[in-house]
Amino acid sequence: MKKRGDEPRSFLEHIEELRQRLLRALIALAVGVVISALFTNQILAWMARPVGGLEKLEAIEVTENLGVFMQVALLGGALLAMPFIVYQVWQFITPGLEPHEKRYVYMLAPAATLLFIAGAAFAYFVMLPAAVPALLGFAPIPTRPRPANYVSFVTNLMFWVGISFEMPLFIFFLAKVRLVGPRDLLRNWRVAVFLIALLAALVTPTGDPINMGLVMIPLVVLYILSILLARVAYRESE
Repeated sequence: MKKRGDEPRSFLEHIEELRQRLLRALIALAVGVVISALFTNQILAWMARPVGGLEKLEAIEVTENLGVFMQVALLGGALLAMPFIVYQVWQFITPGLEPHEKRYVYMLAPAATLLFIAGAAFAYFVMLPAAVPALLGFAPIPTRPRPANYVSFVTNLMFWVGISFEMPLFIFFLAKVRLVGPRDLLRNWRVAVFLIALLAALVTPTGDPINMGLVMIPLVVLYILSILLARVAYRESE
């Protein structure tokens, strides 16, 4: 006899659980924003280091500083609340997963987080120090960046470089469902290098060969790692 907890839940029960988990996620986000707001000035100072500090920024609108403060507080709050939000998503979807699927989630979720953090750190510590002086000195015109523009520039760069570092896991998934294989990846390495160069040109703010190279080198290394992961995925599927 099945226990009551083993019986399939109705659609309304799923909707109610989803509502509760969304509410918990929103509460966690609100708490994260409040905590982040306490340290937003320090976060802004940290973000402004590549341009020479907050004194190098200049607001030209009355509400610009407030808008930037709220933007950074919201972003910091989202990052703080993300582990709890991911946990709520996991608790919602886990009843429908098979044991082997849960094993892959346990493995891939931390890897995806670490790769994204590595990409964001690479953008901040390597790309920004090279890109910001090149952009500001591109023409002989005195430049004082606006806070709103600069914060959006930094966050967008860190986000997209972080996303690009997820390439090994994306290719692992494609190999797992047999859409690509390790031999295909190895045979088409020239196409991959071209696509990586195209991605580097889109992500790199300046578009010069030096900064493009800074992006391409780690992505090529990650592509080699992707071939190894694709080989592992193929073996496990056999």
